[in-house]
Amino acid sequence: MAARKQFLLRIDPDLWRELEHWAADDLRSVNAQVEWLLRDAVRLRRGGRKAAPARGEGAPGGVSAGGPSPDEAPPAETAPGE
Repeated sequence: MAARKQFLLRIDPDLWRELEHWAADDLRSVNAQVEWLLRDAVRLRRGGRKAAPARGEGAPGGVSAGGPSPDEAPPAETAPGE
């Protein structure tokens, strides 16, 4: 595995607290949360599509708590007798 680049980040204390809460909700460290946010921003900037959370991201177990993701189409309805 390649070594990770380390750098000092000065951040507003209120923003830090928000990141701590968000990271805890997603069961991540603040460092992992910031890296996830940056990767997502870079992917979106490059025109990538929003992917469903990977295992360990979002709800525990990698399962979305709110049902299908917004990227998933709802099931097609069929008429009776089809």
